[in-house]
Amino acid sequence: MKNTHPMEVELKLALAPEGPAALRAHPHLGSTLARQQTLTNTYFDTPDGDLAKARIALRLRKIDGHVLQTVKTAGQGGGGLSQRAEWEWQVPGDALDLAALAELPPFKGELGKVLSCLTPQLSTDFTRRSWQLIDASSPQPGHIELVLDEGEISSGGYRTPIREMELELKEGDPETLWALALTLSEQVPLRPSDSSKAARGNALSTQHWPLPEAHSLAQWLHRATLALDAYHDSQQANFLTDAQQALTTLAHHPALDATTRPYAQALLGGLDAQGQPSTAYGKAALALAHRLAYQTALR
Repeated sequence: MKNTHPMEVELKLALAPEGPAALRAHPHLGSTLARQQTLTNTYFDTPDGDLAKARIALRLRKIDGHVLQTVKTAGQGGGGLSQRAEWEWQVPGDALDLAALAELPPFKGELGKVLSCLTPQLSTDFTRRSWQLIDASSPQPGHIELVLDEGEISSGGYRTPIREMELELKEGDPETLWALALTLSEQVPLRPSDSSKAARGNALSTQHWPLPEAHSLAQWLHRATLALDAYHDSQQANFLTDAQQALTTLAHHPALDATTRPYAQALLGGLDAQGQPSTAYGKAALALAHRLAYQTALR
């Protein structure tokens, strides 16, 4: 089994409809070849949603003729950044490796009793383009994998598009994730996203998108981000209203200082009528999220 001491650090960014083309044309990627793959993913849970309640995702992924089994735990972060435990290993076919699951820390307690009840609950199918970005110029070598995912989530008879970019730190300082994201945001309309594909699929199936209470700056930014995620998956106008209200509260929050206030205020008016971000919104959201990261429990 891979990843004896697993920790995934990544920055997840939702893209506007024109975002994928703008990303592929960005000069920062011009000299790096992209690898293209088709990924077919099935997520498992119990009929009662025990894994979702524990904020654990379990999937089988078919890629390049192989099947990989992956477990991810709840993330910590905010503004698109997440740090989460992850285990992944190859399995021989389409059946879950229950014996190996039972050995993982998340399944040592009560969840270990429901392994026999796991069944397919949702699927995500998408095309992935990936770039390996390596910086050998600094004393500490850096390696970021940039992926562009375009496809669809199918869950409970509902469907929603996938159009997102993920920056995963393979080696080096997490600060390089923010630096790269800010560079790309100059030309690519994007915004932070705090919802995993599994969480989006679960919410889609139940048609329920709960928003957290908010008090601190990080919590209001997280609430606005989740409201935008919910709006684009549900197409329910009230979530766009919730996002705008959260951004307004954030822009007038008394805890803002001279550094963070301009970024929070720049978010107002940065979304179009369809809730899609301008490049100005993306830059401001990333700059603010950078200062508030590591403070929020993610979905």
